[in-house]
Amino acid sequence: MDIRIEKIAKILVDYSTEVKENDRVLIRTSPLAKDLALEVYKQCLLKGAYPWIRCELPGQTYIFYKYANEKQLKWFPEHEYEEIKRTDVYILIAGEHNTRELTNIDSSRISLRMKVLKPILDYRVEKTRWVIFDYPTEALAQEAEMSLEEFKDFVFNACLLDWREMSKRLNIIKDKMKKVDKVRIVGEKTDLEFSIKGRNIIVADGKHNMPDGEVFTSVIEDSVNGRIFFDMPAVKMGQIVENIYLEFKNGVVVRYNAEKNKHFLEKMINTDIGSKRIGEFGIGLNYNIKRAVKNILFDEKIGGTIHLALGRGYKETGSKNDSAIHWDLIKDMRKKGSKIYFDDEIVFEDGKWLLFEE
Repeated sequence: MDIRIEKIAKILVDYSTEVKENDRVLIRTSPLAKDLALEVYKQCLLKGAYPWIRCELPGQTYIFYKYANEKQLKWFPEHEYEEIKRTDVYILIAGEHNTRELTNIDSSRISLRMKVLKPILDYRVEKTRWVIFDYPTEALAQEAEMSLEEFKDFVFNACLLDWREMSKRLNIIKDKMKKVDKVRIVGEKTDLEFSIKGRNIIVADGKHNMPDGEVFTSVIEDSVNGRIFFDMPAVKMGQIVENIYLEFKNGVVVRYNAEKNKHFLEKMINTDIGSKRIGEFGIGLNYNIKRAVKNILFDEKIGGTIHLALGRGYKETGSKNDSAIHWDLIKDMRKKGSKIYFDDEIVFEDGKWLLFEE
C-alpha cells in the first residue's frame, strides 16, 4: 500500500475529526476507495472508537435518479436520519467511478431530491465532526486530464502539509477580515461589492475538507450589488457549467448567463428563494494547488482564487440564507487587473496577498 494512504488516514482521524475513544464514526465510501477507507477504519479502532462503513456501489446514484418515481424521489429516508443523529464523526471518502454519470438526468429530479434530504445534510454539517476526502481514481484523473499517477501526486501534494502552520497563515487573513465592512471584487467582467460586517470569519485549515486551505464567511444577504464572471468550470452532480456571468441587485440574482449548460444554471438558481442569493464568500489559499481539476474540493482552494456559493450559508458564519443547494462558483484572481478591496484598501492584486508582504 502507498505509504501516503496511511499518512492521509492519520490526518483525517487524528487532525481533521480528532476521533477519540467511544466516538461513533460513520465512514461513507466507495469500493474504489477501499484502501483508504479500511485504513481509516483501522485508525478509528486503534483510538477506541466505534466505526462502521457504508459503501455506495458504482452506478447506484444513476439508477436511482433514472428509475425512481415521484413518490420515491420525495421519500424521506428516516433510517438515514436516525443514523446521522447517532453519529459523532462523519468521514466521507468518495471514490468517483464516473464523474459524468448524471449528465443526462433531468436536473429538476436532482433538485427535488436535494430538498428532501436537506435535514440530513443540515444535521451532519451542524452536529457532527465531519471531513470529506476525494480518493484519487481513474475517473477523477481523466477529468483533470492527468494520468492516475500524476493525479495521485497532485492529491497527496495538496494534502500532506503542515496544517497547523497553514492555519497560522490563514488566520492573518481572518484577523484582517474581522474588521471589514465592505468587500469589493474587481477583475475580468467583474465589479462586485458586498458587506461582511458582523459576520463570523472561518478558517478552513483541514478540519472539514481535505485538502483544505481557505478563509470563508457569509455576506449580508441584501448587500450584494454588481456583476461577476466566473472563469473556472462549475461542477454540480455531474453537470459542468462554464463561464458563468451573474448580476446582483440588493442581494438577488437579476441576470445570469453561461456559455455552456445555461439550462442547468437556471435550474439551480430557481431551486428556491435562497438559491438566488449568496450564502458564502471564500478565498482560496492553498498554493500547493495550482490548477483546476473540475472538482470543487480542490478547485475552491486554489491559491489566488475566490469563490461565491449560491444558496445555503453556513450558520456558523452568521448566515441567514437558507436553501436546498450550496454551489461554489470560482473566479481566478491571478490574472492581471484582478483586485480585492477591504473597505477602501487594496489587499490583493494580480494573484498576491499584500498582507503577507508587510
